[in-house]
Amino acid sequence: MDNWFKSKWFVRLASLAFAVFLYIFVNVTVNSSHSDPTFSGRADQSQTLDDVPVEIRIDEQNYVVSGVPQFVTVSLQGSPGNLTPLALQRNFDVFVDLQGLEEGDHVVELQHNISNDLTVFIEPKTIEVTIEERASEEFAVVADFINEDKMAPGYELVDYTLEPATVTITSSRSIIDQIGIVKVYVNLEGLDSSINNRELPVNVYDTQGNELTVRVAPENIQISAEVDNPSKSVPVSVETTGELPEGYALNSISANVDEVEVFSTSEVLDGISELSTEAIDLSEITESGTIDAQLSLPEGVNVPDMETIEVTVDVEQTFVFEGLTIEEENLPDGQAVTFVEPETAEMDVTVTGSEADIKGLTAEDIRIFIDLSDLEPGEHQIPITIEGPDLDDITITGELEEVTIAISELESNE
Repeated sequence: MDNWFKSKWFVRLASLAFAVFLYIFVNVTVNSSHSDPTFSGRADQSQTLDDVPVEIRIDEQNYVVSGVPQFVTVSLQGSPGNLTPLALQRNFDVFVDLQGLEEGDHVVELQHNISNDLTVFIEPKTIEVTIEERASEEFAVVADFINEDKMAPGYELVDYTLEPATVTITSSRSIIDQIGIVKVYVNLEGLDSSINNRELPVNVYDTQGNELTVRVAPENIQISAEVDNPSKSVPVSVETTGELPEGYALNSISANVDEVEVFSTSEVLDGISELSTEAIDLSEITESGTIDAQLSLPEGVNVPDMETIEVTVDVEQTFVFEGLTIEEENLPDGQAVTFVEPETAEMDVTVTGSEADIKGLTAEDIRIFIDLSDLEPGEHQIPITIEGPDLDDITITGELEEVTIAISELESNE
């Protein structure tokens, strides 16, 4: 018995018998439904199909049409044997036949190629269409750059190319005559490198800025754009605020770099001749050395890998000796001297130097004098000479550079 089931002839005979049985069953069922109106009415079904595409039959070489809906709704009614396969497979067409019609407006009926075994309702049943002469023209494409102000800081668009630079647009003559601009949109937000062959869709607008639905060939074009981050070298200056603590003097303050390379757009760079540091507070400085100073960068300016620079500060300590006596030298015998300006033979002296050098100085280490040699009686302006310790790093400055004196003859006692 097992060998029968394995025999190919047994399988073939079984299949044939099943096919004959199925044929007889279907015919009996169909004949019964046709012969019994009551049974037939119960078997009929209906189904609605949405979004059925509409085919346009027209001389596309010479005409274009408007007013034809892209999709329609089709309602079907009939026996399940006819209805179900058609609804599932949708192997039918809904179309509008415009062949042979002239240019202008027409009211036409939507048609189909569905079997007469089914009742068909199309919504809408009729439509109003406009047939116009087909026209094609070539238009130049322009690039519309958006978010250019949101590119990466310091970057700018230098140049660009479109490939192809023109497209062919096909539509009715009336629509072609309305075209105002053909363009692609290029988003530059965050861009910090050049664009190479980016594909973009082509958009068509009328003179009022309304988008037009037309046939564009090609539908997409490629853009390549050069993006640059310009730079230039500028000198650096050091900004300060406040004053050194009392007893200190600023000898010098300078950046340890002469120039820095700044990056920004060409427009911004044109307005930059130098960079400065953020203001350094001198009130916090009491010794010479180097400090890190933040660069003060205008908006949109970048100095890569250099947020701070070193600044060298050279400060000196100062001490004022007040009211030191101005001595007189080489006054001839028989003469007397009177101070006119200042009125007393005293002045202040300031000593500047490192704390170590001036720490041990006293007023006795400094001598101030004027040389009165060979002066005739009368008023004279005499330079002041100051002598102090012989130290290279100490500076001694007097309150005055010269004094005004008067020379007079002493009265004889004879």
